[in-house]
Amino acid sequence: MNSVKTYTLFTDHDVYLFKEGRHYKLYGKFGAHSVEKEGVKGVYFSVWAPNAKKVSVIGNFNNWNHKDHILFPRWDGSGIWEGFISGLTWGTLYKYAVETARGEILEKSDPYALSWEQNLQAASLVSTTWYEWSDDDWMEKRWKKNSLSAPLSVYELHLGSWIRQIDAPDKYLNYRDIAEKLVPYVKEMEFTHVEFMPIMEYPYDPSWGYQITGFYAATSRFGSPQDLMFLINELHKNDIGVILDWVPSHFPGDANGLHRFDGSYLYEHEDPKKGFHPDWKSYIFNYGRNEVKSFLISNAMFWLERYHADGLRVDAVTSMLHLDYSRNEGEWEPNIEGGNVNLEAKAFLQEFNTAVYKEFGNSIITIAEESSDFPMLTKPVHDGGVGFGMKWMMGWMHDTLDYFKEAPENRKYHHHKITFASVYMYNENYMMPLSHDEVVHGKASLIYKMPGDEWQKFANLRTLYVYMYSHPGAKLLFMGDEFAQTGEWNFTRSLDWHLLQYPVHKGMQILVKDLNHLYRSETAFYENQFDKSGFEWVEADDLGNSVYVYLRKGRKRDDVLMVVLNMIPQVLEYTIGVNAGTHWEVIFNSDDQKYGGSGVHADILNEKQEEWMKHPKSITIKLPPMAGIILRQKKDKKYKLQRIKQHKK
Repeated sequence: MNSVKTYTLFTDHDVYLFKEGRHYKLYGKFGAHSVEKEGVKGVYFSVWAPNAKKVSVIGNFNNWNHKDHILFPRWDGSGIWEGFISGLTWGTLYKYAVETARGEILEKSDPYALSWEQNLQAASLVSTTWYEWSDDDWMEKRWKKNSLSAPLSVYELHLGSWIRQIDAPDKYLNYRDIAEKLVPYVKEMEFTHVEFMPIMEYPYDPSWGYQITGFYAATSRFGSPQDLMFLINELHKNDIGVILDWVPSHFPGDANGLHRFDGSYLYEHEDPKKGFHPDWKSYIFNYGRNEVKSFLISNAMFWLERYHADGLRVDAVTSMLHLDYSRNEGEWEPNIEGGNVNLEAKAFLQEFNTAVYKEFGNSIITIAEESSDFPMLTKPVHDGGVGFGMKWMMGWMHDTLDYFKEAPENRKYHHHKITFASVYMYNENYMMPLSHDEVVHGKASLIYKMPGDEWQKFANLRTLYVYMYSHPGAKLLFMGDEFAQTGEWNFTRSLDWHLLQYPVHKGMQILVKDLNHLYRSETAFYENQFDKSGFEWVEADDLGNSVYVYLRKGRKRDDVLMVVLNMIPQVLEYTIGVNAGTHWEVIFNSDDQKYGGSGVHADILNEKQEEWMKHPKSITIKLPPMAGIILRQKKDKKYKLQRIKQHKK
């Protein structure tokens, strides 16, 4: 006898929206939900499997027998199977036994499960996302913190390898233990946000989380959903935003996952030219299927709503948007317009951005990891754009690292790798990443990408950080780079925190902290970071000296900073053109001894009332070797008062 009772959480309108691709809160309907039927407590199950002959719930409550608890198919042709099983509670292990049209029995984990086991069986758990949040202050004001005119300095990290116990290096810390260490560290370093590499459930550690099977489950490697919520809550209480990596691009072919979920190509394209990813050996979502769009956009909503995420960084957008991505001729087919753009994926991303910004307004932000020159990614959907808040500036990252790898004497031949970004830096709203992808797979750590002896390597990296923090756009730095980790990132072990006992590594950490402070406190660095009025070249063409000079400007007329980068290991006396009535003071020098530098002072040697660099005046500065310095324009009123006092003396 079937032990399942009829029950539903779906209304006719829910089903209509689901089939139309416009139901964005499916996590309140699908999955396993603790409910009460006729005074009896139990669990309601629902799953989408339109091509299945039969779907039953199997678990530790029925010895994994697929004959005892058979769900009921809805009568409306939606493909939804559902039912109520009494007596089940939180912690119950379960899967769906899906009988296909060909008579196969597939044991599938729940696509909407909130928790998964950490073993080969990888069963789903009846769970909850109930949590008593205490981050109201953050949630009310976070629209200011996520504003495009606010400082956005992001610390990217992998929770499994940021830090581990010294006496148990092979074991993961719990989300709560991580919170105890991470929150004060990020606050001390003055990053504004953290970005977690995927924390959705995934089976294969070497994927770093990017091959997800449990899209609605916080990975149980580090604890329960509530443990993750505790971590996010603590970050919020300390004014630190949380961005989550989100992967709507593909999923692995694990037997218990989404692949051939009901025996058919349900979530993925049947055509391998659209449905199989040749690089990652994974399966690509069918963005043209309405139910799949509802699944994915609901998933984005889920993390933003239930986990209070402040943003989603969307992974692998380039692969989503291009039909020929990583494919040779003959391995892909043009779209109906004859081009290589995946029009269904573009429409999906537009719908995703429209939906989440409509729901949460500007209190959240979406970020595209996209390496091509696909147009208008951060422009509004109503203007033909894709609607993202920001885009990773991949071209800047690659050009910059290529430049810094060059020996100083060769840099004059590559001078415009640095200036080229200014040609396109306002085409989109850019975030400038130095991400995990640049310190793995034989690419070397950032410090070992730098040329020269130890002194030059550290001087180069300090200068690179000055350049990044002073360049228009938001910032992202991968964990370990802030103290110049020497080894490539290894996901199986902790960062090399012991390096901080050495002055050069400690100095690098202090430099990044001070740059974060400067970026957050100097409005000229962030008020106009996505506006052309915020940047001006003073000297972009001095190939012989490998020196760059530019201004960053805030909204007020006298809110101006000058950045000077000396890219060779020699002290220079350098003359710079300035405007009449402007006076300067050095506020930052990467060659300072506290940063591990040589301690050469960046002094303003003189000011002259003669034209230079097409400016009416000039100043001559002593430039430390291989260093970046930052000068602040003295406020007019303050300067005039000083001149009056000096005159009276």
